[in-house]
Amino acid sequence: MLFSTLVVAIIAVMLLGLPLGALTYQQVNSDNSARLLREAELIATEADAQLEIDGRVDVDYFSAVYPQRYIEISPPGAATVSTGGWEYDPRDPDTAASLSASATSARGSVVVVWRDTNGVREDIISAWLGITSLSLLAIGVAVGLAMLQARRLTLPLVDLAATAERLGSGVATPWGHRYGIPEADAVAEVLDRSAERIASLISTERHFATDASHQLRTPLTALSMRLEEILAEADKPEVVREEGEAALAQTERLVEIVESLLGRARRTQNPELEPVDIDEVIEQFVEEWRPVFTQAGRKLQLGGKEGLTAMTVPTDLSQILATLVENAFKHGAGTVTVSRLETGQSVRIEVSDEGEGIPQELSPRIFEREVTSGNGTGLGLSLARHIAESEGARVEFVQSKPTTFALFLPTGTSPARATGPV
Repeated sequence: MLFSTLVVAIIAVMLLGLPLGALTYQQVNSDNSARLLREAELIATEADAQLEIDGRVDVDYFSAVYPQRYIEISPPGAATVSTGGWEYDPRDPDTAASLSASATSARGSVVVVWRDTNGVREDIISAWLGITSLSLLAIGVAVGLAMLQARRLTLPLVDLAATAERLGSGVATPWGHRYGIPEADAVAEVLDRSAERIASLISTERHFATDASHQLRTPLTALSMRLEEILAEADKPEVVREEGEAALAQTERLVEIVESLLGRARRTQNPELEPVDIDEVIEQFVEEWRPVFTQAGRKLQLGGKEGLTAMTVPTDLSQILATLVENAFKHGAGTVTVSRLETGQSVRIEVSDEGEGIPQELSPRIFEREVTSGNGTGLGLSLARHIAESEGARVEFVQSKPTTFALFLPTGTSPARATGPV
């Protein structure tokens, strides 16, 4: 940019300066010639006056008045006289290239005036120096403006390169810089949108990893307990078979949980709601969790109204209940109660314990991610609410003491139950 601006400025100065220099040369010569012609006419008039009064030309007068001129006066019918303060010799190269002008008076006197061209050259050189100075100033201003413009353009490019480098190194936070240059601002906006998308993808992957580890931990614990029961009762085939079937069911549930988490992480699946027999899901869930509570010396009991049906996904319902019951098991105390209620347009499932409750200052933020009142991860309640909202349900914190959480599910048509031997 600097080189291009300099070339353009020099070409512009040459296109304007050279004709201006030639015009100045011609103008200075014309002005001096016109001035010398006026002097010749004035001398002719004065010479006529002297001839009329004294009958002769006063050469001393003209020498004193015109010290830088050589003057020849030719009166009519008289000899030519020369005067002036400058010697002119046509044979001398220094004086031959002089400037001259002639005039004829009213009485016929012919006057020729010569002057030295050194003064004319000095005027021309002074004018040319002025033009050159202005040209150099114009080039300097052009270069200065080019440097400012180049800096204005290169700094955004350097900043955009740094932003791209930050994205490449994994820092996916929008930079938010704008430069007042439409093209650079468009690139910056694209980079910011890319940073937001990358940050969203990274966040989704991280959430998937943490959610998966949280959701799989409890089923794995239950499966581990089932396997321990199998090992402990290895000499009792009936118990081994029963515990093996329970372990197999737990393994299938793990597969369903993994598929559900993957579907949400990829956002390629929408939950397909179906009428679910609440009793069947909750009873199976309670049976899976009862050994955990028994081992800890606590109770998990089921209460409320039976025969309720809700629109939900069985796997999601189990995950939400597992989160609420695990939260009560880990942070609560005493007996944990799972109650079923019907509230007109929804089915309400409450999970409560006999602990000290949630601190008042923590209650408004209990569903925020990574917020916990103990040694937990702070992910369970946030994930439970997210799963519930994805299928049109909701999880609410009902009361602090005893600690009670409620899951509200939309009601549905009860599915047909099998009758007779199976």
